[in-house]
Amino acid sequence: MTQQRPFAQPSHDMHAFPDAPRAEAGRPARDHRGSGDDDAAAHRARRRPRLVVLTSPDAPPLPNAARIEDMVEVVYTHADDLESALPGSRALLVWDFFSSALRDAWSGATDLEWIHVAAAGVDSLLFDELRASDITVTNARGAFDVPIAEFVLSSVLAHNKQLHRSKQLQNERTWQHRELQQTGDQHALVVGTGGIGRATARLLRAVGLRVTGAGRTAREHDEDFGSVVDSSRLAEHVADVDHLVLITPLTDETRGLLDAAVLEHMKPTAHVINVGRGAVVDEPALLDALRDERIAAASLDVFDQEPLPRDHPFWRMPTVHVSAHMSGDVIGWRDTLAEQFEANLVRWLRGEEWENVVDKQLGYVRGR
Repeated sequence: MTQQRPFAQPSHDMHAFPDAPRAEAGRPARDHRGSGDDDAAAHRARRRPRLVVLTSPDAPPLPNAARIEDMVEVVYTHADDLESALPGSRALLVWDFFSSALRDAWSGATDLEWIHVAAAGVDSLLFDELRASDITVTNARGAFDVPIAEFVLSSVLAHNKQLHRSKQLQNERTWQHRELQQTGDQHALVVGTGGIGRATARLLRAVGLRVTGAGRTAREHDEDFGSVVDSSRLAEHVADVDHLVLITPLTDETRGLLDAAVLEHMKPTAHVINVGRGAVVDEPALLDALRDERIAAASLDVFDQEPLPRDHPFWRMPTVHVSAHMSGDVIGWRDTLAEQFEANLVRWLRGEEWENVVDKQLGYVRGR
């Protein structure tokens, strides 16, 4: 379903527009009811850039819809109607941020100049034709840095202090004294040296962990990680790692990065944390390593298939801690995403440079 909002009637409700005209392929929709106010609104619409917002029936409304509708002509659409909504549109907001619908709708993207994805990862969006085009892609880099860093820290502490086991014993009404692991002086290797990885490194160091990084380029004297190792040679650097933290974006180079070879070199007390993308992990290899007690535990927020199937073995394993792809989703996170897009929209309308421009060949925003 595709619906266009008249500028004179902004609203925060994206899913119920009984009076909104339907967009036709190749040109903005127009209400032909004939009133002077409607004609004036249509005239203003023709003078403004057209933005398509790709949403879904399950997505909540865009919190700042009224302000955005006051700046540009806005058409809201779902994946099935994206191709017909795109012609004549210069910008696309992917509010349904895991959608891959643009690939199938590509033939309609003849006028696109800019795509903003309301997510840190853009792996669902990118494909060869988009990479080869001159369309600029921006993302939500920075929005999730602190929330995900806090989630990683909580995963480290929950593991070391056996909080999951304590809750299980509480449910069983069992009093069982145990000795716990001190967190200071442990080694955390953070795979992914972008903004989220750096925020995570700083927070882990603040509680006493020794933190190193893994990225595309090995280097020394990094201000947040100290040492950064080559992630393509990960197996050579995990032997003394207590917490292996996966934050890297999903690219051709990182798909299946944590595989049997890397797991084989880890120590039996090691803890894997994945808050990046599920496909960065070879899940069958991780499952085998956990079953064979070659590593101690895994805290997994992302999975190759989401939602995680109800019959997946991870659900039943006491050494696996499952969460529902929520590490960055703190209260108010969608407001942050919407405001971030609005700020970039203002820059675009002023002719200024965008923030968070994605290197489409690498699949992420270039950092330090």
